[in-house]
Amino acid sequence: MKPLHARYPFLQSAREAVEAAAVDLSEVVATDEEVVERALERVEWAITEGSIGEPHRRTRVELLSYPVARVLVSLVEETVCTRKYAQAEAETARERFVEEFTATEEFSYGDSESLSMRALLAEFDLTSSVHETVEGYRIDVGTYLDLAADQWGDEWRLVNRALSDGEVPVTTGELHTLLKQAIRHRIDDGLPFAVPDAIADELDDEVEQIRTTLSDLDLTREIDTVVPDLFPPCMQHLLDAVQKGEHLEHHSRFALAAFLTTIGMTTDEIVELFQVNPGFGEEATRYQVDHIRGETSPTEYSTPSCATMQSYGDCQGKDDICEDVINESHPLNYYEHRIDETDDDEIEDWRESQKS
Repeated sequence: MKPLHARYPFLQSAREAVEAAAVDLSEVVATDEEVVERALERVEWAITEGSIGEPHRRTRVELLSYPVARVLVSLVEETVCTRKYAQAEAETARERFVEEFTATEEFSYGDSESLSMRALLAEFDLTSSVHETVEGYRIDVGTYLDLAADQWGDEWRLVNRALSDGEVPVTTGELHTLLKQAIRHRIDDGLPFAVPDAIADELDDEVEQIRTTLSDLDLTREIDTVVPDLFPPCMQHLLDAVQKGEHLEHHSRFALAAFLTTIGMTTDEIVELFQVNPGFGEEATRYQVDHIRGETSPTEYSTPSCATMQSYGDCQGKDDICEDVINESHPLNYYEHRIDETDDDEIEDWRESQKS
């Protein structure tokens, strides 16, 4: 088991290393608390933070926590858990391989092996489909369509790409994003799977803990009230910007649209809310919102967590509720708290006001 395998446990060579070590997973979950604890951390962080947490200092623990985490996700058997876990693992892998691809002499993981672009392309049989150019890369159109299918935004639509000779141009950063999608597809493939009772019984407590976390955060179908005055500061800031006609970055538009979709707004209602923006385009807005809710894409996207909002610079106007009540966990927790703390007769749904 090598450090490279612990950093990228989805690699075929990592799987072969575990098999060569003749690891008995049922024995691991029954006797190795460190592995189980790290596996639980991977899943819980994926749900709440969109990452998998800090790697364990021991290579064996870090590597074996990956298959155990996949077991936990399979036992929970919730679509939102599977999706968030695969996305978090893939995003962490992207951060790591980008760092390695751009490594300098000052940077080192402490071992002689690192992951190269050539090796990663070969891992996913993409060597003959991706071609380096002076400007960046060109990808065979079939491969591009497969890897870009889950991407949100007009810039990923084939009609907006300079297709030539069956190839699509992409920047280095865009190729990294597409490789992340290839990783996510592999991680997601086969989840959830059947788990033997001997292993499942050992993980009852961990599975219950994950389900509790999901119950606390999964507000997708519980909130169906639209009161902008009660929105978390970050969403009020983004909504104000839209209605003032200000330009929003892709990640900001995504966060706001995902939030509005999650609290029960239809595509028509969101389009109506956005139409005051001078740069409003109805067709583009409908496409983007339908993509987020999973109607024109294979994935239903969720509202970013507070940690993600902070990382993109979208966390604006943080107040006492953010810090003291919800502990900066999720915008939806903030909104649910505000609704719960407000008298029913003081709550006027925006959609009802539009009817009068």
